[in-house]
This record gives sequence, C-alpha cells and structure tokens, in this order.
Amino acid sequence: GSSLPAKEANLFKVIVKSYETKQYKKGLKAADSILKKFPEHGETLSMKGLTLNCMDRKSEAYELVRRGLKNDLKSHVCWHVYGLLYRSDREYREAIKCYRNALRIDPDNIEILRDLSLLQAQMRDLSGFVETRQQLLTLKPNHRMNWIGFAVSHHLSSNSSKAIEVLEAYEGTLEDDYPPENERYEHGEMLLYKISLLEECGMLDRALQEMHKMESKIVDKLSFREQMACILLKLGRFEEAEKIYRSLLFMNPDNYKYLIAVQKCLGLYSENGQYSADDVERLSALYNSLKKEYSWSSAVKRIPLDFLEGEKFLEAADNYVRPLLTKGVPSLFSDLSPLYEHPGKANILEQLFLKLEDSIRTSGCFPGSSQIEPPSTLMWTLLLVSQHYDRRSQYDIALDKIDEAILHTPTVIDLYSIKGNILQHAGNFSAAAALADEARSMDLADRYLNSECVMQMLQADQVGLAEKTAVLFTKDGDQHNNLHDMQCMWYELASGESYFRQGDLGRALKNFLAVEKHYTDMTEDQFDFHSYCLRKMTLRAYVSMLKFQDRLHAHEYFHKAAAGAIRCYMKLHDSPLKSSAEENDELSKLPAAQRKKLRQKQKKAEARAKRVTYRTLF
Repeated sequence: GSSLPAKEANLFKVIVKSYETKQYKKGLKAADSILKKFPEHGETLSMKGLTLNCMDRKSEAYELVRRGLKNDLKSHVCWHVYGLLYRSDREYREAIKCYRNALRIDPDNIEILRDLSLLQAQMRDLSGFVETRQQLLTLKPNHRMNWIGFAVSHHLSSNSSKAIEVLEAYEGTLEDDYPPENERYEHGEMLLYKISLLEECGMLDRALQEMHKMESKIVDKLSFREQMACILLKLGRFEEAEKIYRSLLFMNPDNYKYLIAVQKCLGLYSENGQYSADDVERLSALYNSLKKEYSWSSAVKRIPLDFLEGEKFLEAADNYVRPLLTKGVPSLFSDLSPLYEHPGKANILEQLFLKLEDSIRTSGCFPGSSQIEPPSTLMWTLLLVSQHYDRRSQYDIALDKIDEAILHTPTVIDLYSIKGNILQHAGNFSAAAALADEARSMDLADRYLNSECVMQMLQADQVGLAEKTAVLFTKDGDQHNNLHDMQCMWYELASGESYFRQGDLGRALKNFLAVEKHYTDMTEDQFDFHSYCLRKMTLRAYVSMLKFQDRLHAHEYFHKAAAGAIRCYMKLHDSPLKSSAEENDELSKLPAAQRKKLRQKQKKAEARAKRVTYRTLF
C-alpha cells in the first residue's frame, strides 16, 4: 500500500495474499487493522471492498471501493480493483475504462495489461487487443504466452500473415533441442496452429514443407495426418492424399469425412448429390471394394444408398436392411429417413418393406432365403413399415401396423414410444402423451423415455404433469431450478409454447427469456478460456471456439426463444390489461371470499410480470 508505515505496508501485503489464496476472513482482519490507524487509506478501502465482494456483500463492496477511489484517485491499485469489481458483475465495458485509467497512472503494469487483454478479447475489441498484446510482449519478451497471445491477436484481427511472422520470430528465440519432454505436446499444438495459418493464407506449399520439417516435433499424429491429407487434396496431389485418407480409414472406416475425402481424391464427389451414370459405376466399384476390406463398417454400406438409383438402389437397400431387422435395430428408420428426400426412393422402400413383411409372415424367411428368421424379425419389420407410413402421413395404416407389432411382442418399449409419435403426428396429443407415459413407466431408469414423455405432455398442454415427470431426473432439493441450471432448453421452449397456447403470457415469457439467459451465460463462459487456452496452447480449439461464439445467436433454439418472447410482447401490447375501473366493477359482483382469492392471484401475477419485465431480450 502506498504511503503506509512498514508494519501497515506488510499488513497490506497480507490482504493481497489473502485475496489471492481466498482466505477472505484473514484479509478482512488485516484490512481492519490498517483502517483503525488510517481510516481513509484509499488502497486498503478498495482491497477490503474487493474482499467483501467475494463474500457476497456487493453493496458494501462498491461503497468501500468508491470511497477508496475518492480518497486516492491517482492510485492504479484503486482503479484496478474498481475494474475487477465491474468484471465480476460482467460489466466489461466499465471494467475496461477502469483498467485504462489505471494504466494512465502505471502504464507498464503487467497484471493490469493482462487483465485488460482478456476483456478486449471477450468484447472483441480486436485493435485494442493487438495493441495490449504488443505492449505485454515488449515488456516481457522471454514469456512464451506473450508471443502466442500477440500472434493470436493478429489472427483474430484477420491478419494471419502477421500472426505467422510473430510465430516464426518466436521460433527464432528457441534452442535447437527445444522443446523439453514435458512441453512437447504444447509445442506441437503451436506448430499445427502455425500450419493452419499458412493453409488459411493459401501458402499451401510452404505449409507442406513446414509439416515435413516439423513432423518429429508434432505429437498429435492424427491431426497431423488429417491436415497433411487436406493440404495435399487442395494442392491437387490426389494420389498422395488418397493414400493418407485410406490409412486413416484403416483406423476408422465409419468416419464419413474420410470416405467423402477419398471420393474427392478420385474426382467422384458432387455437392448436390447428382452423379452421371459413369460416376455411379465408379462409386459402386469403390464402395464394393471398401465393403470387402471393411465388412463391419456400416458407413460403407449406407453411403451407396445415397447415389444408387432404381434396381441397384433396391438391391443395396435390401442387403442393408435385412441384417439390421434380424438384429433388431430400433434406429433403422432414422438412418433411412434422409432417403425420403430423394425423388422415387420412398416408393422403392415401400415396395421393399412390404415384400419383406409378406415373406416373413408367410414363410418365416426373407425373400430368396431358406434361413428361418427369429420371431422378433416380424415385429421389427412391422415397426419399420409403420414408421414408413407415418413418414408418408398415412396414419391409419401406420397405427394398424404398430398395433400388430405390439400384439406380437407387448414387452418392447420402443413400440409404445413410436405409436405415441404417430398419434402426435396425427394430431391426437393427449393419447400420444398417455402412450409416452406408458412407455416411460416400463423403464423408469431410462432418461430418454422420460424426456420423450415430457415433450408429449407439453404438446398436450399438460404442463404441471410434464414438470413433475421432468424433475424425476434432477437432483433432490430445488428441482425446478435444477432444470434451469441444466440449460434444458428444449423443455423451456416447449413449456413456453404450451403456456402461450393457454394464454398464460407471464409464464410463457419467463420460459422464453430463460433460454435467452442460457445464451448470455454461454457468451460469458468463454471468458476463462482467453487465458487458459494460451497457457495450455490449445490454439486451434481456442480460435474455433471464438468463431463458434461469434455465431452463437444464429442457433435455432435462440431464434425460437426470441420469436416466442416477441409474440408474447406483441400480444401484451395488442391486448392490454383491463382498466382498474372495469376490473373493480367485475370484482364487485363476486362473493367476498372469491374476490380476496382473486386479488391474491393478481398480486402474485403482477410481481412475476415485474420480474420478467426487468429482463430484456437482447
């Protein structure tokens, strides 16, 4: 602390140390000891306020910090503490102003500069971020994090070439035998980040040279091979790229990205999914050879269904579906449903499914086979047929088929769940909810069934029952708040829509704004990663996360919540509450007991509406 005698100066150090180690009571005791002798000492008042802030005594904290600042306006500590207080309340713009005032007094304070840079990254003040990072590097050029931070700041400012220069300058400061064993992964991540920057700048040949040169220093060999194959593909060196992608397929033959990349290497990929007859022949040959090599891979069997047509499609679909019906895979229809977007394929699938059903029903075998199928195969086939008719909006046939499947094997939970979905699509929401509840009661430990049931109940506007069902999978205690803490947005959106349909605009608005709050929290959650990712060198993931955050509010759930809240506000505007005179006139006609009860309800609704109004959508 400035201008304190030796004893009190040591006590001030104790306050700072106690704050850093979260020993707040010890820090308060030291602060009070100083303030007994120097009651108006600005920096001590500020530090005491900061300590109280960590003990949830916010109003006292702000009062003390402001008093401290008033007593010592020329102290960088007071301004820094004021900034920390604002930062803890997510008032980042105000915090930045405080840090800038602190830096006017002490322009080379590393700690304040570092805190400022984090806020600039959070608020996307990218020019300021570059400037602050440059200052930090100038003050501490022997610190790795400062070099990396400066490079990242240029990258975020769309100056990737400058970021590469900074990283190369940093590499120039390293010894030949760098890195030591305990820093190999971090250094490898930095090199992969640099290669991705070269790729981004279009310097593909240079990126490839860098990869060959630094291969031994890169620990993440999977990312290394993926990046090298991608660069070779962009350079048009298809044979070399294909060789690497095939080696990656050997590791994971179900990876769609690798399979699509092999197609690109062979010139057999189309963005719109349209292929010439010659291309289809070559693609068929490719996937037939891959099937022989990776007979267990479902991806190499499923992808051909997207490009094959007519009889060849029918044959491939038949071969794909049969083993999955024998095995009993409930998600089979979900896997096939994208094919319904292809003209004509839905009719071919219907023809196939009915043929399989008829054959199993009459002979117990698949067409052209002498092997007797287990009894469950008919049930799974009936399920598939019912889902097919549901997709084609032929609900009566779908219900007949699913009822037959339930009669065949009444213990399979999926059948009740799917029947509930068919009823929902047909518009019978209450029956769908009842069936979903029946499915849930057959396995009370299945969270998915619980969620399905809750969704069906909300569709049927059974909000109270839905909430009681949903909280079965939350912690004991304040269960409704636990649902909110879990950021269960599908539930909040469905609840909001249900309340809106029922005309309860207050509760609807509360649910829609709860979803908006989750997105605000997600934006805030990135704050800790600005320092963590630079320290741990997870730079590619960090930049990817920042790009994701920049388009966060484009997410479907946010749009639904925003639209729902806007509908509530518009409805409130179009249908304002009745005037008090009209209300009193209506109330006077009611019995006294009923009137009192209604008044209490209105007061509660008003209080809830006030709480909601203070929250803004954007």
